[in-house]
Amino acid sequence: MDSHLPPLPGMPLDEERPSLVLLELIHRMKVRDVMTREVCTAERQTPLRTVQHLMRDRGISGVPVAEHGRLFGIVSTPDIIGALEGGTIDEPCQRHMSTRLVVLEEDMPLAFAIRYFGRYAYGRFPVLNRDQMLVGILSQRDINRALLRELASEVKRLETRSGVSAVPEDDSVRKYMLREFSVARLDFENAGKAANQIRLLLLEKHITPRVVRRVAVAVYELEMNLCVHSNGGVLSCLVTNGRAEIVACDSGPGIPDIEWACRDGTSTANAWVRSLGFGAGMGLPNVKRVADEFAITSPAGGGTTVRAVVRVDEEGQPAPAADAGATPLRESCPCGAFPGGRSEP
Repeated sequence: MDSHLPPLPGMPLDEERPSLVLLELIHRMKVRDVMTREVCTAERQTPLRTVQHLMRDRGISGVPVAEHGRLFGIVSTPDIIGALEGGTIDEPCQRHMSTRLVVLEEDMPLAFAIRYFGRYAYGRFPVLNRDQMLVGILSQRDINRALLRELASEVKRLETRSGVSAVPEDDSVRKYMLREFSVARLDFENAGKAANQIRLLLLEKHITPRVVRRVAVAVYELEMNLCVHSNGGVLSCLVTNGRAEIVACDSGPGIPDIEWACRDGTSTANAWVRSLGFGAGMGLPNVKRVADEFAITSPAGGGTTVRAVVRVDEEGQPAPAADAGATPLRESCPCGAFPGGRSEP
């Protein structure tokens, strides 16, 4: 999935090296987490002058036209200006509202919405639920406010955690973790859940927040690759011996040219997936950027296995050597990509 997102006013994102903190937040949050739920609306027969006064009093630049939750159109500042100039300001909304709308769904990832602000010259997007009923509206201001709020919460969490000094005698046992997730093809509703769960588990184990973000980015990108480009597969994350090993295994259709697939901007996603804001060709390159080790295999006619390793020890310190006397490890991935891992108690 493309992590190079268009910058928002007041919230610049470095196109070459996006902030891992912002990247993690954008990937984790959904539209419903950010949108304004109390929406000012007008009915089709409402005079434009009434809408003009509503926009002036509320300090907003657009009003959805809806009745009983059903969205019919939207009246924005250019519509009001045109009505004033044409002497039609007292006519009903339905004669002047915009009906060719671009809408968001509340379950969509926030990253999707940010791309749409960069793609369209709109200041806001109506948000619908699964029943196609209006449940909110999303503006750039909503996104900026939510990101700032989440950043402030993260700073507070880090400040609280900085006072923790007690470390168990066997640190490797405390940090041990093994998780596996099944990822279905084109299951965008659940996309991102594995990354968020792993992020929370690593934070609970007091792993360095910057390392946690790197692991979360790698997990998210591989999760999205399974969802978008494969027939479905298994995503595994094993933390042991000072390393987080993330493996994505799928059953096909495979990658004919691995070198090409690992270049920035290359993608095999179809037009429909691209229209949703996915498949821009940055998934594998982003995994390579955050990983200390990266490998990919895709035999002809078979599935693809991607393996990424992130050291979870303090940055700058080499990972400790594996314990030669460790208990034999079980196969934890159907593709055999993991050498294994004991089931976590």
